Amino acid sequence: MVERVLLAEPRGFCAGVEMAIKALTWMVRVFDPPVYCYHEIVHNRWVVQTFEKVGVVFVDDIDEVPEGAPVMLSAHGSAPDVVERAGSRAAVVIDAVCPLVTKVHHEVRRMAAKGFEILYVGHEGHDEAVGTVAVAPEAITLVEPSDRLDGFDPAEGTPVALVAQTTLGVYEWESVLDEARRRFPDLWTPRRGDLCYATTNRQSAVQELARRCDLVLVVGSESSSNTQALVRVAAEAGASARRIDAAADIAEEWLRGAEVVGVTAGASAPDHLVQEVIDRLAPRAGVEVLSVTSEDEYFPLPPQLRAFVSVLQHLVEASVTARALGRPGRLEGDREWSATEALASLRS
Repeated sequence: MVERVLLAEPRGFCAGVEMAIKALTWMVRVFDPPVYCYHEIVHNRWVVQTFEKVGVVFVDDIDEVPEGAPVMLSAHGSAPDVVERAGSRAAVVIDAVCPLVTKVHHEVRRMAAKGFEILYVGHEGHDEAVGTVAVAPEAITLVEPSDRLDGFDPAEGTPVALVAQTTLGVYEWESVLDEARRRFPDLWTPRRGDLCYATTNRQSAVQELARRCDLVLVVGSESSSNTQALVRVAAEAGASARRIDAAADIAEEWLRGAEVVGVTAGASAPDHLVQEVIDRLAPRAGVEVLSVTSEDEYFPLPPQLRAFVSVLQHLVEASVTARALGRPGRLEGDREWSATEALASLRS
């Protein structure tokens, strides 16, 4: 029997996910289905299925988008040739890339232009890694955190830069960083680290959970890199840790002897799934929030979408795009409108 649940704070949706979900919600409200999205908008099965039910078609090849159809590019960032091809075939292209991923793309482009050999610490095949490597494929080498710098041997005298996938575990990044600094004394790294603030905050929270809990449950999909990192961080801190998509995934044997259970969620996991997990655990002594920091970051909707909807607000009267004359509309109040509310509107 679970005595108590410790609930991590912060957890769940980050600013980049909030922006991307709301942006795609605008797309399905404005356009008749199907609306196309290149790659999953975020790596969460429940979110993807919610959008699929209202007519979003997720594709892994931009050439699958019919000529003249509206398309959104996912939060993970897209290769330059994908952005170019999308623009040549789609009627409207909205790029919902997270600004923190855009920052890494800029770093890669800038250091490649300066003649650096670039080490990119990331996970092979992850959407973010694929898009980032494609920015300067001739100058970049992807290294898995577990492999460290095995096989990386730049030409003598060539300067080396080190950048990272934003959703890595802090310990994964630091282990490679330490080795790179030993091998390359003049190593260039960004002044502000590449790891996403939400990733590091959630990892700090899960470390605290691990110290105080018999079991840590991380809500999020298998394809979510930051979710997987939370599980690894909890395990590194000595906890028994499990990733689950939803409450139904909890096995009864996990709970035997687990008086205190920690609960958190990856940056793309909806909070209602967390609440369902708590309901399933039914802790006798209730829920205690374990807060390590607060977050108030906000990323505006993509500029292409803001411009497009602003024009529509003056032309049409229809649900989400309408506003009373002389009064602000939903677009102007974007900061007060959450991704959770956006998803709920699609289900109503």
